[in-house]
Amino acid sequence: MNSSPVALGLRFCIAGMVGMVAAASVVTSAAAAGAMTTGGITSQPIGHYDFCKANPTECSVRSAELSPVKMTSSLWKQLTNVTGTVNASVTPMNDIDIYGKDEVWAYPDKGVGDCEDYVLEKRRQLNGMGVPLSSLLITVVRKPDGEGHAVLTVRTSKGDFVLDNLNDKVRSWDQTGYRFLKRQAVDNTGRWVSIRDDQPVLVGSVQ
Repeated sequence: MNSSPVALGLRFCIAGMVGMVAAASVVTSAAAAGAMTTGGITSQPIGHYDFCKANPTECSVRSAELSPVKMTSSLWKQLTNVTGTVNASVTPMNDIDIYGKDEVWAYPDKGVGDCEDYVLEKRRQLNGMGVPLSSLLITVVRKPDGEGHAVLTVRTSKGDFVLDNLNDKVRSWDQTGYRFLKRQAVDNTGRWVSIRDDQPVLVGSVQ
């Protein structure tokens, strides 16, 4: 790994929303989205660093096709279905209670997990449906209350969308109210890039 591990305080980001949300029209929902502007290589979250040590093949993918996945009605249904299904099937629980320590990123195979674990599972399921990893990026954000959080960014031809365990809706990244800090690099699953904070963001309420 070229980037040094840095803990980003993603504790206590486990609250989930209950209930499925009906799939919205891909035309109206995707129309408002744009793409994030990223910067250079930055530090890797300590939880992802440890995850990569335990799962080296997960963090050694070098994508050749870097174009965002094409947004279609079928993809939109996949995004909404996976979001609702994973949010409903995983019980929120923090790492201390599960593992006895902080910042453990793992698949929620036992049915419990915190925000990073929801992200990993959604990423795994969508990749299994054919969405390339270059368009499925683990992303670190800060909530309006200052708390660290992790979400899944899906890069599409209609812009970047966020899948979140705190909301069953698939939302444009700039409609979340979050401050975006860093995400996985498009071309390398083991590297992270910064997200520029000088770009316009619509700060809405986090439901």
